Amino acid sequence: MSELINNIEKRKQLLKHMILQLHKGADMEMVRQQLIELLGQVPYGEVVEVEQELIAEGLPQEEVIRLCDVHSKALKGVVAEDESQQVPPGHPVHTFVQENRALQLTISEVEELIKNKDSMAPAALLQSLQAKFNALSDVDKHYRRKENLVFPYLEKLGITGPPTVMWGKHDEIREQLKAVHQALSATENITRDDIDSFIEFLILPTLEAIEEMVYKEEKILLPMCVERFTVADWFEIYNQSVEIGFCLYDPQDEWKPEGVEKPKEAPEAGKVQLPSGGFTVEELTGVLNTLPIDITFVDKNDRVKFFSQGSHRIFDRNRSILNRTVQMCHPPSSVHIVDRILEDFKSGKQDRAPFWINMRGRFIHIEYFAVRNDQGDYLGTLEVSQDLTELRALQGEQRLLSYPTDKE
Repeated sequence: MSELINNIEKRKQLLKHMILQLHKGADMEMVRQQLIELLGQVPYGEVVEVEQELIAEGLPQEEVIRLCDVHSKALKGVVAEDESQQVPPGHPVHTFVQENRALQLTISEVEELIKNKDSMAPAALLQSLQAKFNALSDVDKHYRRKENLVFPYLEKLGITGPPTVMWGKHDEIREQLKAVHQALSATENITRDDIDSFIEFLILPTLEAIEEMVYKEEKILLPMCVERFTVADWFEIYNQSVEIGFCLYDPQDEWKPEGVEKPKEAPEAGKVQLPSGGFTVEELTGVLNTLPIDITFVDKNDRVKFFSQGSHRIFDRNRSILNRTVQMCHPPSSVHIVDRILEDFKSGKQDRAPFWINMRGRFIHIEYFAVRNDQGDYLGTLEVSQDLTELRALQGEQRLLSYPTDKE
């Protein structure tokens, strides 16, 4: 089209002018059509630069946040498609996009519930909506990975405006989700009119806000990051992502970019980091001692390395047994059985050995487990003991909803 403006600075000035017109109340669709006619498609980088310049020139960030969705809708069909997000599975961008697909699928399921709401009993509809919004609330982890892992790299590049605006929109969505949860929890004397009101004024705006954020991420944020971040930057983001967690999607592919080594950092003082999460030493000690079981770990060399210290241990343990061979912790008459169990575990012949006894009127279950790594190599043996007396006597059922409330 001959009327399209090709000069970068002129395009940016026109885009800036149009955005300011939106702030003054111009019709969004009219602005969008003018942008398409005059600019065709705008590279996402120019959109970012214009937003950054507007903030630098004094447009309050709060105002940019307030009309962020208006910008997004006005720019649909204007921002040029970008193919740079073609990254391998496991790459943080791939994970972000797959999470977005999972969010959109859940949104579609909510929309289907709304479509069929009149055929459902109010209680059943509320329960189904609660379940879907419990799932959608997982988006908090998606946003926290952006805020804590991605945005700092943008700030290092001097790009501060757009991340601040996007963070503000994250917080708005969090508040919307909170409001939806509160509304759906108010189930006493609920009517269909109440549910219709929830849908119109809370649920649909929240779904739209999440969808808009997906668009902003995939059309502007992620392409900009792919273009500007180094492979080492992304690998750092990848290695730290598991500490925050993932949203409705569990990446199964390991990403190991060639030529980039995982940084060998000193572990955080007092922190135990595991593949599926982490603890402070105090937290881990509390968790192990709170388990309703007693555990003792014997390493592959048959030496006792750990035992839990719950308040109601079944069998006495003291620290004098640490680094002692497990055979020395048993009566001579039973050592040959201990050796046989360990031999079967080490050879792979067995993986568990259960026993149960009656002791002082209590039913005690004792089980030994072979501990192996992902390759199947023997790492040691875990002894688990539990008093099952009360559990064996349970009858009927006690569901979560029967838990006492403050009203009782």
